[in-house]
Amino acid sequence: MRKTLLLLLLCIFTVSGLFTGCGEKVNEQGYYSKLNVYNWGEYIDPQVLEDFEKEYGIKVYYETYAGNEEMLTKVQAGGTDYDVIFPSDYMIQAMVKEGLLQELDFNNLSNFKNVGEEFKNLPYDKNNQYSVPYLWGTIGILYDTTKIKEEIDSWNVMWDEKYKGDIVMFDSVRDNIGVALKKLGYSMNTKDIDELEAAKKELLKQKPLVKAYDSDAYKDMMASGEAAMSMCFLGDAMVLMEENPNLKYVLPKEGTNLWFDTMAVPVTSKHKKEAELFINYMMRPEVAAKCAEFVMYATPNKEGVKILPKEIRENEMIYPKGNIFEKGEVFIDLGEFTTEYDRLWTEVKAY
Repeated sequence: MRKTLLLLLLCIFTVSGLFTGCGEKVNEQGYYSKLNVYNWGEYIDPQVLEDFEKEYGIKVYYETYAGNEEMLTKVQAGGTDYDVIFPSDYMIQAMVKEGLLQELDFNNLSNFKNVGEEFKNLPYDKNNQYSVPYLWGTIGILYDTTKIKEEIDSWNVMWDEKYKGDIVMFDSVRDNIGVALKKLGYSMNTKDIDELEAAKKELLKQKPLVKAYDSDAYKDMMASGEAAMSMCFLGDAMVLMEENPNLKYVLPKEGTNLWFDTMAVPVTSKHKKEAELFINYMMRPEVAAKCAEFVMYATPNKEGVKILPKEIRENEMIYPKGNIFEKGEVFIDLGEFTTEYDRLWTEVKAY
């Protein structure tokens, strides 16, 4: 009796909101009745999930993570059967190398035609075998115009001694080293040791000027006026500028990180058909537009852009004119050379 009861409890128990029951049901439309989605926090319009559930009769079990590495660890552990995940560009490469992603069947992804050609076949997934782009954006400088009267157009300002103690940098290996590399005119993906050492010298020179290395609390510091400038993701900048009209966002002339978050199917998925159904649904123009407006990042969905409110689609901070790849560089997975970046950042932080 106790064994029977224990089995029953295991059948209905959920882990982090994911259903792990003892049986699968197929609904009237021929789909399994559940889908496990793992995404960044506050990174989708909840109405989109509700609409998907109503249309297809599939219950979405939705879980969030704070960063790529957290997501990677969970997928590697294999304890939960995620069906759709949202890795960033360089993480796609890393997961493919580890055999953690399934190839996509584009016979089930008819809405891929809505994605702009410039967003297809990018270096992190050259044939879009494993991913389709979801949202994209930039990292720039957010600054307080009441504290900084000059016009800013360069990363150099974050090394200006007159702003000592008022500068916030991300607590991030690739982002911080990337800024120093761009300041020096080098690639953010360099594997040249001499260039990396030059970037290290720049970061050590800057360190006495930095108020904090932080990848989240910087938002509160900028909103409250506690800091004069910070590295900032575009989406965060859009929200913060609404809260504090004295804030301004710029893309440095030396260039920056152009990042992409994608949709992919991990090897843990037990519902690939439903996962691809969901990804295809997310590439509908109206769905892509709804998510982009909710999160305030750019959508690569060219048809979705057309139906965004004019003030959003014509905002050059979100949708820069011209060739976006002239303004930024996409991170690629550095493989074993990543240890050199980690070493450098550890030395900077320990100095």
